Amino acid sequence: MNQHDDFPNKDDVRQTVRTGYAAIATGQRSCCSGQRSGQADPVRLARAVGYDEVSLANLPEGANMGLSCGNPVAIAALREGQTVLDLGSGGGFDVFQAGEKVRASGRVIGVDMTPEMLAKARGNIEQYRRRTGLDNVEFRLGEIEYLPVADSSVDVALSNCVINLSPDKPQVWREIFRVLKPGGRVSVSDLALLRPLPDTIRAMAAALVGCVAGAVLVEQTRALLEQAGFTAIVLTPKPDYVKNMQAWNDPLYKAIAHALPPGEELADYVVSLSIEARKEGRP
Repeated sequence: MNQHDDFPNKDDVRQTVRTGYAAIATGQRSCCSGQRSGQADPVRLARAVGYDEVSLANLPEGANMGLSCGNPVAIAALREGQTVLDLGSGGGFDVFQAGEKVRASGRVIGVDMTPEMLAKARGNIEQYRRRTGLDNVEFRLGEIEYLPVADSSVDVALSNCVINLSPDKPQVWREIFRVLKPGGRVSVSDLALLRPLPDTIRAMAAALVGCVAGAVLVEQTRALLEQAGFTAIVLTPKPDYVKNMQAWNDPLYKAIAHALPPGEELADYVVSLSIEARKEGRP
């Protein structure tokens, strides 16, 4: 079952997400609904999902907006000289960290559909250059369903809590497959469902910027990857993210938890999912 059926059409989903994240980029609101604890304390959230102090300290000011649900950069084990793509790059949080991993001989491309996010990320490049001495990152305007990236040009595709927002996930995975080189890899952190959300919660979540409303079942994610052509698929649920958001009294997660049937936990339904996969062939 598709968890975003409550939206009238795909364009409405995209416009809802674009408008919401434009407001986040310009400081008019935080992610989802109300004030997220992660947004209020992005360093705390980043630490909780596995980012180290050194990486966080080296980031340009404002690049970390507390929008992560995992650490795809660490999972990817990036190497010097690789070309990396980040889908839904926001303010450049993962792009700048990946840039330091691939060094001067590598390249990192961030793609985001929100002009305000793109402006924020591009505004951070000069500070990144001064701090690292590297000139190896760029940001492109585009939708993750139609990536402005050449065929077979990327070694590693990253994404952090973004694909769940897409109204056309099969197309996103086909696009990732298209741009990866033979032997290229996927390293994604995203939100997923262990079981379908109750109808009352689906209706509540559909009115929000995305965070939970667009998530699909873990096994549906596997099927989408297989249909796109990926192999060596490893899906690792990480329930601590949702538990932390509840413990920090995040308004969205708190509201959904209160609407669950008695005796059930939000972590029984929603999980942060680490996604690893490969495009067959020799690099």
